[in-house]
Formats: sequence, C-alpha cells, structure tokens
Amino acid sequence: MARGLAQLRGVLGERGVLDPGAAAAGFVRDERGLLPARPAAVLRPRSTAEVAAALRVCAEHRIPVVPFAGGTGLVGGAIPLGDRTQVVLSVRALDRIREVDPADFSLTAEAGCVLTDVQRAAEEHGLAFPLRLASEGSARLGGAIATNAGGSNVLRYGMTRELVLGLEAVLPDGRIWHGLRRLRKDNTGYDLKQLLIGSEGTLGVVTAATVRLVPRARHHAVALLALPGLDAVTALLALAREVLADRLTALELFSRTGLDLLTRQLGARDPFARPHPRYLLVEATGTRDPVGLADQLREFLAEALERGLAADALPALDGPQARAFWALREGLPEAEKRAGGAVKHDVGVPLGALAEFVAAAEEQVARAFPGTVVNAFGHVGDGNVHFNVLGAGERAAEVSAAVYRLVAQWEGTVSAEHGIGVLKRDALAYTRDPLELELLRTVKQALDPLGIMNPGKLLP
Repeated sequence: MARGLAQLRGVLGERGVLDPGAAAAGFVRDERGLLPARPAAVLRPRSTAEVAAALRVCAEHRIPVVPFAGGTGLVGGAIPLGDRTQVVLSVRALDRIREVDPADFSLTAEAGCVLTDVQRAAEEHGLAFPLRLASEGSARLGGAIATNAGGSNVLRYGMTRELVLGLEAVLPDGRIWHGLRRLRKDNTGYDLKQLLIGSEGTLGVVTAATVRLVPRARHHAVALLALPGLDAVTALLALAREVLADRLTALELFSRTGLDLLTRQLGARDPFARPHPRYLLVEATGTRDPVGLADQLREFLAEALERGLAADALPALDGPQARAFWALREGLPEAEKRAGGAVKHDVGVPLGALAEFVAAAEEQVARAFPGTVVNAFGHVGDGNVHFNVLGAGERAAEVSAAVYRLVAQWEGTVSAEHGIGVLKRDALAYTRDPLELELLRTVKQALDPLGIMNPGKLLP
C-alpha cells in the first residue's frame, strides 16, 4: 500500500492525495452518517487523464477504490469499508460544463458538477435538465449516474438512465472509454453505458456525461388533494393521466402520519380544515398556455371530487402556495430525522398494486412490531414508496426483513431509487433470483477481474 500511495502522489501531486484526517473528513460519510471509516487516502484527480493514471496505479498495486461524488447517498455506497484499507477517489474537481448544444437538446458535463449547476447551464439556453432531487444543491452528476437516481420528475421524464445519451468513463485498469455520443437512436448492439449507469462505482468511474435536455417548463399548476383512503390512489393516477396527459409531472403521496410529523417537528401548518387519512400532491407543467394548463387541473380536481376520489382539494393560487405544498412533501425526511430517525425502505411495486401493498405492509408492521409508527410516502406515479418505520430500535433488521418479504410477494424491488450500496446488499436476494445474481457477478468479473472497484458494495 505504501509504495502505491507514493506512486499516486507522483501522479496526482501532494494536493491530489489527502491523508486520512480532518481534511479527508468530507469524503468518508454519506447523508445518513452511517458506517464511518478511515480511508488510506483520498484521491482528488482534476481530469479524466488523472483518473485514468490513478486507476492504473491502483490496479498495479491491487488498491481498492471507492468512487465518491457529492456524499448525498443513503445506503453507504460511497464510503470506505475497513480501516485504511481502501482509497476514496473523489470526482468533485471534475466540474466543468463542457458544452451545451441547444439545437441538439443536449449538454455535456463532468461528473463532479453539482446538479443545480447543470440545471442552470441548461436554463441559460431556455432548456431544462429534468432530473430533480431534494439533494440537488449538493448531489453531483456522477453520483446520480452511478446510482441511477430518480426524483420527483420520473413520472414524466424517467430515471437518470433515460436522460443519459453518452458517457465517458475510466475502466478499472485505467483505460478510458470515450462514449460521449449524442445519438437518440443507435441500434448497434450492446448499450455499454447502461452497464455503468446504476452500477454504483463497481465497474469503473464515470468522468463525464452527455445528457438529454427538454424545453423549460414556464408554467406550473399544483394542487393538494385530501383522500378518503388508499383505495382512491389507483383511480386518481388513471384519472390524472387521462385529463392532464403528458403535462402530468408529479404525483406525490403522503399520509396523516407524515403531516403530523411535519406539524410537530417542523412547525408546518395543516392546509385543510380537518384531518384526512392520505394526501396527494399533483403537479402539471407546460411551456405555453398557462390558462389551458390551469383549466386542465381544475377539470381533474372537479372530477376527482365528483367521483368521491378526493374529500377536498386545494389548487395552488400562486407560486408561494405551490412551494408551500411542495415543502410538505419534501420536508418529510427532515421531520423523520428530528423525530429520532427511521428505518428507511425505498421500495417499488407495480402501479396497480401500490395501494394494496401499502395497506398490507402498514397492517403487518403494526401487528408484528407494536410501538412502531409507519410513515409511507413517495412517488405514486411510478410505484415508488418510501416505507419508513419510526421507533423500531433494536428491531430494525426484523422490520426490514418483514417489509422486504412483502415486497417480494408483490413482485417489487428493494430499491426503487436509492441504490443498494452496503446497507441493502443482503436484501438484494429478496427480489433477484440466483441466476440474475450470477449474471451480475459475471459482468463484474469481466470488467473488474481484480475486484478493486468499490468492493463490498451492491453484490451480495
């Protein structure tokens, strides 16, 4: 290890290699602050060429490498394991917007770019990069790609993998793959970029990406619905798709439990006159015709009320009110944190089964684990539920096992958007059969035969 670190200093310079200590503290923890460990060093390359040179040295000396971007992950995917046995490779210094091509509706940026900087670069040309995350002010493009991040716009624009046109990446042996293509259609065999998207740094280091841009939404129509119960969710999704069509951008579900957390922990105000079991936040966006957009939303609300799918509905009359409605949904993780934290489950099930799954899981957790409180919320438009359990204490592992068994029964996934990392590594077997896991290991062995890229993550 010592010889390898000395060689890395020769490649990256003294400033490019941080010893473990105070200066390296910002590169060894994720958003949840779990599993802290000290790396042997933190590498800070400033270019793709330096990333390649560093990986060549690491491959030569068999030094395990943990790629690190914004540190906003929730499953321990970008933190070192063990004490001084691995190096962290930060891509933060790779932070250039290389090109914006308005005619091609594309943007090329390096992996260390903060998502809000990517969004601003697109907006300067009247366009938008539609990946929207609660952590977008600190999350980096490379991390979003490595985890195939989702967010609040998945319903309309898809996951990160749907937004990536091309990649530049360094393989574990230091070779650079120049795949920054801007093609929408390329039917020439295996789509190699899709192997790297969502691979959580286990197959290489993404250094830059060309992403798809869309026309910037200039008008937003937002409403908050109070629901009589979970049974209305599936019908409301179908109605929203019918009435709002391709203008439908977000459908966010949360519960009375969540609203109570918000009022107690964050001082939020209940916007309705009386409590309701569930709430649904709806957003539609458009580039033109704000009157028509508002009319469509009113039509949706009127029919939802008439059919008894909603007990009450509040359209946002202006920007501040719309932001206040969104603040309720986006404040739920912070409210949980202030209440003492929760056992988090970022699960996904088929759309038609979402309401049934949530009801069954809430009932089973309440019966099997008295004293716990379920806070279920999420992106109902894409089947993603953050099924979080407060008050589990030492029963956390048992709670998670019970939830994941139910997810498997509904043919779902143990991670809809946060990834696997180390915290969910053993849970992967609940929803992936042995052959799938064998194939994943085959891919890993083919691209990383030395096993130096982010070991101990993703694959059980």
